[in-house]
Amino acid sequence: MASGGESNRLGGRMARYARVGTAVGGLAVRLGAERVLGVKMDRERHAGELRAALGGLKGPLMKVAQLMSTIPDALPEEYVAELSQLQSNAPAMGWPFVKRRMAAELGPDWQSRFASFEREAAAAASLGQVHRATAKDGTKLACKLQYPDMASAVEADLKQLRLIFGVYERYDPAIRTSQIHAELSARLREELDYAREARHMALYAHMLAGEPQIHVPRAIAELSSTRLLSMTWLEGAGLLTLKDAPVELRNQVAMNMFRAWYVPFYGYGTIHGDPHLGNYAVRPDGGINLLDFGCVRVFPPRFVGGVIDLYRALRDGDTALAVHAYETWGFTDLTKVKVQALNRWASFIYAPLMEDRARPIDETNSGAYGRDVAEKVHKELRDLGGVQPPREFVLMDRAAVGLGSVFLHLKAQVNWHRAFHGLIEGFSVEALAARQAKALIQAGVPAAA
Repeated sequence: MASGGESNRLGGRMARYARVGTAVGGLAVRLGAERVLGVKMDRERHAGELRAALGGLKGPLMKVAQLMSTIPDALPEEYVAELSQLQSNAPAMGWPFVKRRMAAELGPDWQSRFASFEREAAAAASLGQVHRATAKDGTKLACKLQYPDMASAVEADLKQLRLIFGVYERYDPAIRTSQIHAELSARLREELDYAREARHMALYAHMLAGEPQIHVPRAIAELSSTRLLSMTWLEGAGLLTLKDAPVELRNQVAMNMFRAWYVPFYGYGTIHGDPHLGNYAVRPDGGINLLDFGCVRVFPPRFVGGVIDLYRALRDGDTALAVHAYETWGFTDLTKVKVQALNRWASFIYAPLMEDRARPIDETNSGAYGRDVAEKVHKELRDLGGVQPPREFVLMDRAAVGLGSVFLHLKAQVNWHRAFHGLIEGFSVEALAARQAKALIQAGVPAAA
């Protein structure tokens, strides 16, 4: 039988799901009326209602909503504006909860295994909370403790997400969402496995060993489990503390962020799929700490080759190579006009890489211009019968958009062309495959599908 506290949490979650169901049901009715009857809905007002319902969950669906708000064309602009306001911090659970959870993970004598363990959480998010602690040998630790019953919460939330996707796709079939849902489902389920996250942490330590300004914590295996991850504590400040820093420091941090994400991608076919402000910190010397490895994607080497092929195709005006890149990723039924539409969006994304000079990321990638391009491409694809984006694109888009936001915050001016070419010089799919296989075996991480 569930305890009173757990029963209350279950009851509260069911009530919140009811609110989400009402909001989503209202969305279905309004979108249907707008499309079939020509009744114009107040999207801004209803988007606000949906955000309020989702924000109340403080759980996996909120995390998905934040993610969806950054994926181009997945939701109408009004919904993106509202969902992007969702915050990742949730109220922390109290000390009685912490004691029960720690005993469940490390045994009833768990406190004797630490020199100290702080009662108050240092941070709380959608799936768990972090406590500062000190190991017996004096090592400063961050202990990430998962909330109870998260597996069932994730499954329930993913059902709600499928309903949301289904409603919108019936309204606007330009982007078919089944693969997006499949990818989000797989990554969210993986985030619940802290033993897997510890292996991702070891993988990143290996991949970034040659980057002295990028720091990865070390997992403490004897103080960890599938729902508790103890790791070394890394000191750093939030990105927004740099808004008035000298431009040289801001550019340095931007380049470190670029390399933290793309050295693993172009060198090992692996990407950190969540460049959220809470997932890294800045050190006084401009170095950065990567802090969360729950959302990591390992790509087949050919997928990375396709990214580089498309860059070269756009640079050289080579339509055949562009088609080859799209087909490598899994696009099908590519007519000439579909390729032209996809190339328009790709040209916008790749624009900062095309010129050999220092420049801000938003010189050609401003929000207003991006929305204009996206809307035109979206309309073209809808008129052409829609397109099914490969599931790998979900985290690629998330990383690109999230990093773009970081570079905008920093007002960085970097030669993105040279930074990119420094990573792909001498690239071959075969060499990447060999490096990737060796690194994954060493860290115990499964290979890409």
